Amino acid sequence: MTIPSTRRPVCMIVHAYYEEDSRVRREAESLVARGRPVDVFSLRRDGDAPTGVVDGVRVHRLDVQRHQGASLPVYLREYLAFLVRASWAATRANRRRHYAVVQVHSLPDFLVFAGLPLRLMGVPLVLDLHEAMPEFFRMRFPGASRPAAHRLLLIQERLSIGLASAVLTVNEALSGRLVDLGVAADKITVLLNSPSLARFDPAAHPRREFRADGTVRLVYAGALTPIYELDVAVTAVARLKERRSDLPVVLDVFGRGDSEPALRDLARELGVEDSVRFHGRIPIEEVPAAIAAADIGLAPTRRDPFTDFSLSTKIFEYGAMGKPAVASRLPMVERTFPAGSVVAYEAGDADALADAVLGLVDDPSARERAVTTTLDRVRELSWDREADKLARLIDRLDRDGRSDGLS
Repeated sequence: MTIPSTRRPVCMIVHAYYEEDSRVRREAESLVARGRPVDVFSLRRDGDAPTGVVDGVRVHRLDVQRHQGASLPVYLREYLAFLVRASWAATRANRRRHYAVVQVHSLPDFLVFAGLPLRLMGVPLVLDLHEAMPEFFRMRFPGASRPAAHRLLLIQERLSIGLASAVLTVNEALSGRLVDLGVAADKITVLLNSPSLARFDPAAHPRREFRADGTVRLVYAGALTPIYELDVAVTAVARLKERRSDLPVVLDVFGRGDSEPALRDLARELGVEDSVRFHGRIPIEEVPAAIAAADIGLAPTRRDPFTDFSLSTKIFEYGAMGKPAVASRLPMVERTFPAGSVVAYEAGDADALADAVLGLVDDPSARERAVTTTLDRVRELSWDREADKLARLIDRLDRDGRSDGLS
């Protein structure tokens, strides 16, 4: 239930389609629920209205679209076009709305400069670092990962952080990376990407017993991009069918991205096109039901210097819905979840992924232990706790930030 507001609003700027960005939505909705109005300036999908209200959040959709899977020059033009439009729109809106704080979500980090006019007017500026941008670009664009380009990315990161009054990031590893780069620890707040347990509530959906229809139903809900090694997951389905022909296995994939054509081709090549089903992207509101209808959730992620700092939100979502999770063995997975919870496999190894699935199928006690242990951990790290941290930060900046000069 939304609390009637007497507080000044927060301005959020995000280079994403607001309805599709779970972190931004959680943050915005939690502030609104605590009595803090929120205006979001985001990308605009074809057919969307320029403005609207989504669960109490005022959304301004600027006429810029995402070119997923495009070349680096196209990305840069898109980023700069959105930065200019967002800066102009937010500055104009501030005349009426008198924002308490402007919060800019990365990527890209330099989008924080969209908030520069408001910062010069005395409005505190928060940079929410969803990723480590230098490492992300090194992974996503290998051809642009030369030392000079990497140094430029590090420079823009430092300049962006320097402009901000405060920095948010998604886990302790990324926080530690920033401290190692020289950012003051007291400038950083870690806000985990844990799901809202009100949205991911297994009691709100029909309960599926494990293999209720005799089929092992695997689920993946997320982006179809090279970061996530869904090719390994598709290959693992083929391995499972080879090794256990008596065990029906289906992988339901919910999401979109530039990897989809290659994944469809791989499924056909391996003869598992009937067992790997691509459903396209579904609204965030429908993700819990998709997970509830499955037996095991997959969080396959490639291992590289970028993903060494990452922790998949999907693991939290599967755990919240009472499903065992199989994930790549990454540092943050092992650091966050205790032994006996998430089942980890060596990234890139389809046979290891197949073994992890079979271990859950063949050992009911281990499976139940994984479900219980993961759910306990997810509850410990619930979004309600994280939302309170965000609200306290915004309140403090609203109270004290007007006297905060550029530093």
